[in-house]
Order: sequence, then C-alpha cells, then structure tokens
Amino acid sequence: MRVRDVCQIWSIPLLLLLAFPLHAQSSLAALAGVQRGSLALNLPAANDSQGHTFELNLDFPATSEDPGLAKNALLSDIGAPVNSEAVCADADRRLLPSSREEQMPSCVPQPAVPDGKTDPPADSAKASSALIAQHHELADRNLDIYYRNRREFSLDVGWHPVNIPFIYDFAVGDSYNMTPLKYTLVPIVASLRWHVTNVGWKWIFRGNMDFTFSGSITAIPRGPETHYYSFDFGIRRNFVYRNWKVVPFFEQRGGAGIINAKEPLGVLFAQGQNLTFTYNLGVGARYNLDSKYSFSAGMNYMHISNGYLSQPQFYNYGINVYGPMFGFDMRLGKPRQHASE
Repeated sequence: MRVRDVCQIWSIPLLLLLAFPLHAQSSLAALAGVQRGSLALNLPAANDSQGHTFELNLDFPATSEDPGLAKNALLSDIGAPVNSEAVCADADRRLLPSSREEQMPSCVPQPAVPDGKTDPPADSAKASSALIAQHHELADRNLDIYYRNRREFSLDVGWHPVNIPFIYDFAVGDSYNMTPLKYTLVPIVASLRWHVTNVGWKWIFRGNMDFTFSGSITAIPRGPETHYYSFDFGIRRNFVYRNWKVVPFFEQRGGAGIINAKEPLGVLFAQGQNLTFTYNLGVGARYNLDSKYSFSAGMNYMHISNGYLSQPQFYNYGINVYGPMFGFDMRLGKPRQHASE
C-alpha cells in the first residue's frame, strides 16, 4: 500500500485526536485537581483492504497521581463507555487521606445554585418578620365592629326646627306648598340595632347593612300638638373603609304612632287625627371609640302625617322638618369570636 494512501486514511482521525488534548486536560483538572503529566494512548490497530496493519501512539496531558483516572476521563470525552461510579469511588480513594475517607462524601455532582437567587438565613428571617408585621399593621379593625349578627343598643336625639315641603310631593300630586303653621320637633329614639351582613362590596360602596327596631318619643316645643309616640323600623347602610374610625352612613326609617291632633279641636293647619305615620331620612357619620362604644352625628329629615285618612272631614297637612341628629351606640353581648379563637 502506498504512503499517500496511508496518509489519506489516517489524516481525518489524526486531526480529530490532536484537537482533544486541551479538552481532556480541562476534564481531568476539574475531576482530580492535580498536577499535569503525560499519558500514552494505544489505539486499536486498523487494517486496510490489503492487510497492512497500522498502530498510532499519542501523548496527552494527564495527572501524575492517577494515569488510569485521566485515561478514563479522556475516553469519556472521546465517546468510550466509562463507569462513572467506579471513577468517582477511585478518585475519592486516591485523592483523600485515609483518615477522612469515611467522613467525606463521594464525588456526587450537586445542583448549582444561581448567584443572587437565595437569601441568607438572617435575611430570610428578617423578611418573614417584616411580612408578619405588615400583615398585622394592615389588619382591618373595623371587621370587629361591623359584622353579621352584631347587636347594639342605640339612642338618638335630634333637634328639627327647619320646616320644608313634603319631599315626595311630586309623587302625590301636590305642588310643594307650605302652611304658615311652623313646627319644631325633638325626637328621642331608642333602638335595637342588628347588623345583618358582614363587610362587603368594593370601592366607595364597601360596607354592611343593619336593621333598627325603634321606639320613639318626640317632643313638640313649637306647634299646636305637644307630643308624638311611634314605633319605627329602619335600614342603614354603613360605608366601612379600612381602619377608618369615622364611618359614613345613610339610613331610612318608617313607622306608625299617636299624636294629640289639634285640627279636630279647631286649630287650622294642625294634624287631622291622632293615628299618624312617620318617615325619616338621614345621613351622617359614626365615630368608633373602640369595638364596643361609638358616637354618631348627622342630619335627619322627619315627616309626620295621617296618609289622608282624615279626609274629607279634616285635611291632611302633615309636618315636614329637618335638623341635626346625635346618637350613641353600645355593643350588646360579647365581642366577636374569631375562627382562630
């Protein structure tokens, strides 16, 4: 066989093998971490078609401590099958002192942890404490005041000296006329307040609802009548915002009562009969001292009339006044029991 043919046969494998030493050296250094040396690698003989045999010996960088280990690493890079468990065990045995063989773990690859992805234990503890503190700071204390089935005693007192037409005159066909007879009412309302919902809804509508069952005594310091007694039922919407001590509200109350009517006695523009009905419309704000006590203040409109029951004998003029209203609320029973307690 000619020399040129031999060169053509082995030129490509020779170039490939000459490119491997640097890669093999880095693999051996990462695996063993020892000094450099030399390694003789005997490749299997190759036969050409005419029966000639060729053998190639190459020197590669290796470790002086364990040439066998370097050979295994190099053959692993080239593609030859290597027993990785045996290589790791052999490296542990040869590279570690005998007195520490039982203490050190075998060379099992460990997953890499990206830099900057984890916090030190002290920083993690501080972060957890900050989150817990923030959670307690953001807890809404109003949830211990406005909740379903809360019961309260409420006492409201008003002073209503301003006379106006009936606000719903458009619905009954009247023309918002007023009589020359003026009234001043002083309602004193004792109520059982029952919260029927928890805090719900979103944005400015966040809040809850409560019902009121009231008994009212109204003094009449200005006007022909002197007193009015009634039983009322009311609905209030509390606009409960997070951790606000001042809670706005809107309410309506209605009921029936007895007044000492004077029109049957000849007083013009007075009330036509004793049985009358009342309607109240109010807005205000409630200030919570704590989860048990609170005060409120607002404006209240009050209407009293007999619903045209005295007509045609006596005309139904009615009373329509408004003014300030002040209240006091006190929780009845024990404070709210949380699920965790």
